[in-house]
Amino acid sequence: MSKFLDKPSSNTLYRAIAALKDEEECRKFLQDLCTVSELKAMEQRMEVAMLLDEGLIYSEILERTGASSATISRVNRCLHYGADGYRTIIPRLKGQQS
Repeated sequence: MSKFLDKPSSNTLYRAIAALKDEEECRKFLQDLCTVSELKAMEQRMEVAMLLDEGLIYSEILERTGASSATISRVNRCLHYGADGYRTIIPRLKGQQS
């Protein structure tokens, strides 16, 4: 973890997110915490991750989401070489869709 993210103030943020009880609380918290553009960017990255996990190619993802090739590439790198955040949450989300 980078030194920037390994500070008590960062821990407070992560504890706050982990303490949220449901999707509605999460939505309200993130709407207070983030700008509209920050939320849209995070939503887009999550959608890109789900589509990459489904095996879609860059051009299909670009067409569906409007995400730049740089964003798609970054998410793909995180899926394969990141901290396993996407790999942890994607199966859980898929389990909720059943």
